[in-house]
Amino acid sequence: MSATRMPLPSRRTVLGAGAALSGAAVLTGRDVHPAHAAAVRTDPFALGVASGDPLPTAVVLWTRLVKDPFDATSMGGRDVEVKYEVAADPRFRRVVRWGQALARARFAHSVHVDVRGLAPDTEYWYRFRTRGYVSPSARTRTAPAAGAHPARVRFAIANCQDLQNGYWPAYTAMADEDIDLVLHLGDYIYEYDPSSAFADRRHTTPQTAGLDQLRTLADYRARHAQYKLDPALQAAHAAAPWVVTWDDHEVENNYATLVDEIDDTGDARQDPAAFAAQRAAGYQAYWEHLPIRPRAVPGSPDLKLYRGFDYGDLVRFSVLDTRQYRTDQPGGVPNDFGPEAAGLANVAGSLTGAEQEAWLVDRLTSTSARWNVVAQQVMMGRTRFPNPFFPTLPLPFLTNLDQWDGYAAQRARLLGTIAARGVANPVVLGGDIHSTWFNDLVVDPDDPHAPVVASEFVSTSISSDFPAAFDAPIKALLPRDNPRTRYFDGSQRGYLLMDVDRERWLAQARTVDTIAARTATVATTAAFAVAAGTPGIVPA
Repeated sequence: MSATRMPLPSRRTVLGAGAALSGAAVLTGRDVHPAHAAAVRTDPFALGVASGDPLPTAVVLWTRLVKDPFDATSMGGRDVEVKYEVAADPRFRRVVRWGQALARARFAHSVHVDVRGLAPDTEYWYRFRTRGYVSPSARTRTAPAAGAHPARVRFAIANCQDLQNGYWPAYTAMADEDIDLVLHLGDYIYEYDPSSAFADRRHTTPQTAGLDQLRTLADYRARHAQYKLDPALQAAHAAAPWVVTWDDHEVENNYATLVDEIDDTGDARQDPAAFAAQRAAGYQAYWEHLPIRPRAVPGSPDLKLYRGFDYGDLVRFSVLDTRQYRTDQPGGVPNDFGPEAAGLANVAGSLTGAEQEAWLVDRLTSTSARWNVVAQQVMMGRTRFPNPFFPTLPLPFLTNLDQWDGYAAQRARLLGTIAARGVANPVVLGGDIHSTWFNDLVVDPDDPHAPVVASEFVSTSISSDFPAAFDAPIKALLPRDNPRTRYFDGSQRGYLLMDVDRERWLAQARTVDTIAARTATVATTAAFAVAAGTPGIVPA
């Protein structure tokens, strides 16, 4: 953002200050307790706090009050009054905004406060209070003002945090980075039944076990609460504001609009009406547990999540939803891995729906931002996977039809528009595939001379698994099968760290040496860059 940056306290300093202040408040503080609100007799802030959706003068603050984190009814059926404070310093000596909100029982006593009247491009600290209990304090930051000329922004990209597959030392490392923002690109929770090699990482048991999926609002609430209890995730939320969007596992693997997962059989298979009820439960629980500005409607299977953020004239972020509006994956093949021809033939298919696509094109073609970012879920670059791993299909390679490869016509249309309209320095961000991919994007991937239109950075997962047997063959066959891929690695977990100024976009793969323990060493295992005005990814 600005060229001169205020020194940041470490994550431990911020959380430590919050703990000290919490103790003082329990001894001396008493909140007004109106007759219509429920009593609180135990510390209700076990799920931590978070901030998100930063604007130049506003940010969303979040918490959720719990008694038993796995039972949303344990807080009772009455609303609870909560106070919030926003300060210009981590010890809250200079409180600049304060107020009251209701933790509403119908939303699992979650709190979303859209704090307005803040200064642009400024760091703040915030906390909540209720009945003498004080939450941990945390740090947030507003975006630069419209029309401002920030020199720099640093942010992290995260996705795919399967709690059962391992621990999250990547989030511990991320919390200690000097960043302005976290972009989470989906798979915040996983819906699968309990099954883990780690005794303390087994999923909550859903109301209907054996389906390997969640169904009810209580199921999704318990699963989100379980994930939110992780201290590493809480620390990462406390370190910076987040901008989030969902992918599939927040509801169910590889769903499309109201179409159930193709591999479901028996009792797990649902018609669109039944799946709509499941999606409504998943969407409401997602909203209840994350700091997002859009409003949820109880029982509705719809929640408009695609939205935009501008960081002055440096970066325009367009955040997509490629699940709620997409047409079904083509091909009708198990796991949605199939022949490339199925995606090429899907000329009417869409990952975004027509309305969202028009919104995206308008944002890309009506901006003077130095960098134009499409932040979304699935890989856009054409990606071919070696076929020996799929012996039932006699083809030299297969593609993931759940990605943009399944919607090749829309991809060509979007990239063609970017090229024809001269969109400045377009960058696509993605995740989902549990591996790191840095790709040059072209309109026609079959043309070896096609000019580079945009750059794509796909982040590996926080903890979700990439098949180890795929890693070496993909690397060996990159020049033949994926010549536009500039870097690939499927062996390590972590996140991407982006350092963006007016002349260069620097992407670093930050990976941990293990997810089998809560603590691990983090290292930069790859660094690539894009020069402003010169499309194409190069080693940094």
